[in-house]
Amino acid sequence: MSAPVGICVLDAATLTPEIVNDSFIAVAGKSRQTILGNFYWDTFAEVRQYYETALETVIREGKPYSADEAEMILIRHGKQERVYLTFVYTPLKNSTGKVKKVAVWLLDNTLQVKSRLKVEESEKFARTVFYNSPVAKIVYVGTDMIVQEANEKMLEILNRDLSIIDVPILDSVPELKKTKLFEEYLQVLKTGEIYTKTAQGIELIKDGLPYKGYYDYTYKPLHDARGIIYGVMFTVIDVTDKVIARNKLEEAELSMRGAVELAQLGTWSIDVATNGLTYSPRLIEWFGYDPAAQDYNQVIPILSEEDQERVANAVAWGLNPESGGLYDEIYTVIHPTTGKKRMLHAQGKTVFDPEGRPVRMNGTAQDITLQVEVQMELEDQVQQRTEEIGAVVEELRATNEELEEANLQLIHMNQELAQFAYIASHDLQEPLRKIGTFVQLLEGKIADHLDEKSHSYIAKIKDASIRMGALIRDVLAYSALPKNQEVYVTVNLETIASQALEDYDLRMEQTGATVTWNTLPEIKGIPLQMSQLFFNLIGNSLKFIQPGVPPKIQINCSNATAEEIKSVNLKTGAAYYKIQFSDNGIGMSPENTQQIFNIFQRLHRKNEFAGTGIGLAMCRKIVQNHNGEINAEGSNEKGAVFNVYLPMEK
Repeated sequence: MSAPVGICVLDAATLTPEIVNDSFIAVAGKSRQTILGNFYWDTFAEVRQYYETALETVIREGKPYSADEAEMILIRHGKQERVYLTFVYTPLKNSTGKVKKVAVWLLDNTLQVKSRLKVEESEKFARTVFYNSPVAKIVYVGTDMIVQEANEKMLEILNRDLSIIDVPILDSVPELKKTKLFEEYLQVLKTGEIYTKTAQGIELIKDGLPYKGYYDYTYKPLHDARGIIYGVMFTVIDVTDKVIARNKLEEAELSMRGAVELAQLGTWSIDVATNGLTYSPRLIEWFGYDPAAQDYNQVIPILSEEDQERVANAVAWGLNPESGGLYDEIYTVIHPTTGKKRMLHAQGKTVFDPEGRPVRMNGTAQDITLQVEVQMELEDQVQQRTEEIGAVVEELRATNEELEEANLQLIHMNQELAQFAYIASHDLQEPLRKIGTFVQLLEGKIADHLDEKSHSYIAKIKDASIRMGALIRDVLAYSALPKNQEVYVTVNLETIASQALEDYDLRMEQTGATVTWNTLPEIKGIPLQMSQLFFNLIGNSLKFIQPGVPPKIQINCSNATAEEIKSVNLKTGAAYYKIQFSDNGIGMSPENTQQIFNIFQRLHRKNEFAGTGIGLAMCRKIVQNHNGEINAEGSNEKGAVFNVYLPMEK
């Protein structure tokens, strides 16, 4: 009954308490009369749903049940309370092993649990503050400076991860061995005094490269419950940007002073409160006196008379907040001793206090005497040159009129020339057709009376008329190219290549030729001219073949490099396709790769290979009509190579 642990003995059959001690009553917060003789779960109805099954299992299986620091809501002394209880249901058995009674052992842990939770919450808060602090923090322990804790900001500065925990810092960050951080740490461990340093340069490794930063840091000793120092809190603030900014400011100030000297500027300052004026040594020399401890208004008489009122008003306006505090004037200074005149350009800026009152005007002055003299001389020269240029412009105007007249004549001549080429070629076809017709009639009439030599003469006439007809047709096609006014449309070169092969299917079958290509693009162009281009280039490879060798023709498209674009004198910075036609035919020698694009140019005798010598000239004109270029760079006696450069579609 006097045990410090709460005890309640229940009848296993009725769950009626038979014994309850004072400690149990104190924890339960209910009177003895309420507990004894009443159904247990009527008395503790608020926790029945949580533990009734556990009690039934104890009675049924004869095994104890325990709960450690269980959180529950109890009605104690008529009020709901949140408590933490440790309790045990222990079965009490008779000699046959049947559970007759159940002992409930009860201990109130509420105070201990709440105290511990407060401590844990406090520690959690402290750790949260530590780890989420915008200031880098790390905890070292032991004489080896072992890392116990480190927040994200510190890991970021060190460029390390959590693998440095429980490792001496000099092992995980060896570059710190070059610093005095370890010696400073041992000193704090020894003395227990806080140690602080500012703007210290420390070299670290970031992304595999040396990096020097500047940091403010503090060592603060940590004590255990007995007051013994066991470690140090190391706090770091990255001030690299501030230090660099300060250094740049100092460099800028030094550069400014150097620039002032280099530019031979004088500096001045007006103290508004005292009307005091301060000059640099150069200004003292120019003005001929030192204005220290004198009113700046005393400077005015040193200026030329025509400048005095204007400069005084400009200074007064510059001290007015409405002016923006700017002062910019040119005036002449007369040296009081030598009488020498010097023209100065002065500029200033007023500093105002928070209420808008002027405090000080600071400025510079530059001797522009020589500049003004040179400027006046230049103006005279400019006037003279202007008159001369006017005369030249008049001559150019007359020349331009002559050029315009010549251009118009040239346009008319080109139009007439193109028309002549077309008409001449067209009219030539009529007598040529008659020659062919009459030769055939003549051959039919006298074929049986001709000897072999006469037959050869007639064959040569027919062959010549056929070649002349082809030549005239090619001339017509060539002369028509520049006149093409078709609108550029999207042209699929895959389709163009396929159509060209259809035109040559018989020739390819006869020679065993193969034509392959990689993916060809779409461009902006004239479909008919693109078809003519592919037809001529593929036909060229099918014509100039090596005897007994099946032709192999490859068409390869790629993006032209900057060097290739430059080599063919196209627009730099623009994008071009390079479409290369290569074969295994008789090719050509490298020195002939330029002349083959000239009209009527042939490398072989007409009895060796048919043709008029216009095909490649037409190819060049078609490519140039499309703002591109073509060459035969890379050709040799083992095969021809034609490189076509065409603009990419935009």
